[in-house]
Amino acid sequence: MKSLPGKVAAAVLVAAALTGAAAVPAAAATPAPAATAPVPGQVAPAAAAAVTEAQWLADVTTALAPARPWIDQRAVALHGGRPAIVLDIDNTSLQTHFHPFLMPAVPATLDLAGFARSRGVAVFFVTARPDFVEPVTRYGLAHAGYPVDGLYGRDLGDLFHAVQDFKTASRADIERRGYTIVANIGNNLTDLQGGHAERTFKLPDYDGLLS
Repeated sequence: MKSLPGKVAAAVLVAAALTGAAAVPAAAATPAPAATAPVPGQVAPAAAAAVTEAQWLADVTTALAPARPWIDQRAVALHGGRPAIVLDIDNTSLQTHFHPFLMPAVPATLDLAGFARSRGVAVFFVTARPDFVEPVTRYGLAHAGYPVDGLYGRDLGDLFHAVQDFKTASRADIERRGYTIVANIGNNLTDLQGGHAERTFKLPDYDGLLS
């Protein structure tokens, strides 16, 4: 019998395969008015495959550096309100490229999520993973140490539509619930475009290497 971590890894790999097979290229969208933090680690395509885990983690830390004071500032300004941040999961919150079976937390992202929660900011996750593996996804996030105030995954119908449309609609739903999304963080433009966030922070993906 597989161990729970083994089951988690297997289920997520199946989900990733299904997600990739069913993904539909996103239609062109109007750029969000939110400001986007500069992205370190942009390299030429020929060099992308040579990126090391250490370099990636360092680049993520650099990309997220402006997020902490911004979240702190907005938490103060929205005191008594319902501020929130939105995080992508794969290669934003969990290390699925370099550690596809163990999938540990991305340290800088985990630290930021913990800081946000300590400042009264809710932490939501919006992922392209199908929602039928939600228990597996929740286990992986909790095991990595993340606070989870909400998790959005794609249902069967969503798998046949653009990822960006699903993620935009998910953020709009968070807003309808009364939250102000002060920061939206991901490593793909489909994580970030479409609005419904005050500010976006893009992590490096090295021309699609870390999708």
